[in-house]
Amino acid sequence: MDARLNLFGNPVGAKFLRYINSAGKAVSDSTLPAATQELVKIRASQINGCGFCTDMHTKDATHAGETSTRLNLIAAWREATVFTDAERAALELTEQGTRIADAAGGVTDEAWANAAKHYDEDQLAALVSLIALINAYNRVNVIVQQPAGDYQPGQFG
Repeated sequence: MDARLNLFGNPVGAKFLRYINSAGKAVSDSTLPAATQELVKIRASQINGCGFCTDMHTKDATHAGETSTRLNLIAAWREATVFTDAERAALELTEQGTRIADAAGGVTDEAWANAAKHYDEDQLAALVSLIALINAYNRVNVIVQQPAGDYQPGQFG
């Protein structure tokens, strides 16, 4: 299976990807825990049906030491006992922020207040930015039908 469009080989696509990768550096350099960042990226990618991003971020998380138990339970995090309260708050915010079209009110005050109990203002800014960023990546990859399965940790530098 080939992607509909080679964004990496197209001048406009490559330029766009460089810009959003730069935005991602602001998040990865933040104090938002790296494990939480991967959980957020995986959960949004699952919801959006982005195989490429799900493949990438589960492999990156595994490479960083994340356990298979936690990775296998991300989609069922509400029933799982392996996530911290802070991670659960981030996952809830991720789900609501990813599914904003499904709810008339968008992200609830309750979800926001719960996240704010666990993360400082800079971490909240990173979390919101990360949710928006991974949703953008998901949409790009789903639209072009970027194939999944061949990603190797560190492949993009």
